[in-house]
Amino acid sequence: MGAKVLERFPAGAPRGSWPAEEFAAARRAQGEPATVVMDLKSDAFLVVVPTSDDD
Repeated sequence: MGAKVLERFPAGAPRGSWPAEEFAAARRAQGEPATVVMDLKSDAFLVVVPTSDDD
């Protein structure tokens, strides 16, 4: 099982701003199982959806 990155957001968002979470919530409202993960190497939040290995 893998994941497809839909969008990347820098980790340095202004205090009180959660753009990755807001983007993921909008995708979930449309029926996509989007989640937010942190990529420590690039210091960014990634919005991902699960994919099967044959995608």
